[in-house]
Amino acid sequence: MEEESSFFDRERDRLAREITTGFEELLSSSNALNRKLEEVLGMTREYETIASLWHSFYRLMRESGEDDSAVEDIAPGLPGTGGHIIAGGMKQSTTRNGS
Repeated sequence: MEEESSFFDRERDRLAREITTGFEELLSSSNALNRKLEEVLGMTREYETIASLWHSFYRLMRESGEDDSAVEDIAPGLPGTGGHIIAGGMKQSTTRNGS
């Protein structure tokens, strides 16, 4: 009977070690997954900040574009875009030669 109990004890200990090893691997994998999830959440927070910045820039440009369309009806062209007209033909040619 002692041989059976010792076999039982050995088998119980072996299974307990396997279970313990399995739980340690599970804990390690869970910790790694948690770290990766925290990294992803941190990245999404960074992207939200950048996205809100670009969105505010877009709104600003859209609003200034609406204002520019009203200004373009009055005075077409902006300096530096090639559409700006300088009053008086002589001044325009003098300015170009002086540059």
